[in-house]
Amino acid sequence: MIQFSLNLLLLVVSIGLLWKGAEWLVESAARIGRRFNISDLTIGLTVVAFGTSAPEFAVTISAAIAEKSNISVGNVVGSNIFNLGFILGGCALFSPLKTTRTVVYRDGLVLVVTALLLVVLLYDYRLSRWEGLLLFAGLIAYVTSLFLSKNPPTEDLPSGKASWKDVPLLFIGIVSVVGGGHLLVESASQIAKFFGLSDWLIAVTIVAAGTSAPEFATSLMAAAKGRHGMSLGNLVGSDLFNLMGVLGLAGIIRNMSISGESLSSVVGLALMCLITAIFMRTGWVVSRREGGILVSIGIARWIIDFL
Repeated sequence: MIQFSLNLLLLVVSIGLLWKGAEWLVESAARIGRRFNISDLTIGLTVVAFGTSAPEFAVTISAAIAEKSNISVGNVVGSNIFNLGFILGGCALFSPLKTTRTVVYRDGLVLVVTALLLVVLLYDYRLSRWEGLLLFAGLIAYVTSLFLSKNPPTEDLPSGKASWKDVPLLFIGIVSVVGGGHLLVESASQIAKFFGLSDWLIAVTIVAAGTSAPEFATSLMAAAKGRHGMSLGNLVGSDLFNLMGVLGLAGIIRNMSISGESLSSVVGLALMCLITAIFMRTGWVVSRREGGILVSIGIARWIIDFL
């Protein structure tokens, strides 16, 4: 019972770290972005997205080194579907997310093309080193294009001007969010085991949600503060970083092979990316109704996993 109480306390602490860390991350990143005339969208697509993708990066690279290819690919695909389904959909349910031509025709298009490319690359159930290098090179080209393109900020600056304190605050925010997500997974898993839940059930629910907790906390906080560019940018950027950066680097580390059933999940991800891009284009907003559809797709995926 003492162990259960300790895990319950850690769960509360992890939630506090997530939300406070997300607030620091969003506010400091927005001020730094405005200081250098960088839009919230670009900041969300790069600094914030890379920081919140740290748990997926750690799991995928560790699995690749341990020659567990299915875990490497499955973690990336599963996290991305969760990001677009539960998190983006959930944020839209909370507050409809405004989009722009840039986020749809540049970032949304890159996301769809990358997901379709992954389907082609994994069609033979293998990801070779040169294919991993191709994905990673795509990320470098994409990030370079983001900073070369001049997209001025379109959202209001948060209260206060940027100062030197925002730089350490940004990193403290990232560490708090990532650390809180890890702590959430560990404590929630122990609580679930206390109630007799199976390892599989824990893996497809608590662990899946926990590793995406940084994206969820950061995107919801950004949406709540009206920073839709950062909210969308974080999710789209995290997915692109996972697909091109994390999976690309894992492929460079070693040639990977996946099981037959994994390909259907990759195809499912491509369809989810396409649906998301369409929703971002309709009316230039992801509405509450569309958010509900995305969440429903995420729930349907979990039901399929249970079956």
